[in-house]
Amino acid sequence: MITNNLSSFLVLNQEILWLGSLFLYLFATILLHRLFKKTGLVVSIVLSILLANLFGPKLITFFGYEISLGLLFYASIFFATDVLGENYGKREAIQAVKIGFLVSIMMIIIMGLSLLFKPTISNETSQFSSDIHNAFLLIFDFTPRFILGSLLAYYISQRFDVWAFHAIKQKTGGKRLWLRNNLSTMSSQLIDTSIYTLVVWWSIVDIKTAIQIGLMEYLLKLVISIVDTLFVYWATSQKNN
Repeated sequence: MITNNLSSFLVLNQEILWLGSLFLYLFATILLHRLFKKTGLVVSIVLSILLANLFGPKLITFFGYEISLGLLFYASIFFATDVLGENYGKREAIQAVKIGFLVSIMMIIIMGLSLLFKPTISNETSQFSSDIHNAFLLIFDFTPRFILGSLLAYYISQRFDVWAFHAIKQKTGGKRLWLRNNLSTMSSQLIDTSIYTLVVWWSIVDIKTAIQIGLMEYLLKLVISIVDTLFVYWATSQKNN
């Protein structure tokens, strides 16, 4: 009963569900870091990339505006990258970006190959198999523009994020963590949003809607950048060698 009531409440209050999910994912990244150190952060980045690609095409309504559900998972990517760079250095952060990029390519190839398998024609399971196959087609049959936009947005913005984070760190003598976290994330997210919006959404919706989605997503990313500052300080409070 309690579970049903909670589910009904969250369905009717999408903004609360979104914010709650954001905090949950940030806490999950902290937990992975505490349990598995550097490896946990890399796992968080890879997992977030997979989820962002999977749920990226799903549009939801947030305070009356359309945004991509994948935005939630990108928050963890930039957060984990900054923590990785702060605790373990620039080289490790760049390495994680490369791993995430290669995983994205592998995922796209594997998904594409999986769609070539025909569903069973057995009388007992043919309808079920066909329904599942069509569902996978709808979710995984990415267009070339989606693939290009997703990969470009991730790789370029993440490399810039790592560079900006450490450039600001050097300029400030390792002080003002809040400054480098926010400036690097805000600037790199602008690059990410611009590339993704122009390459991907413009091919799916009209230009006005694409710009609306991009602006709303970037505003939310600014909010996320401010919110995750507290989590960055928490995650870097005990640096691990």
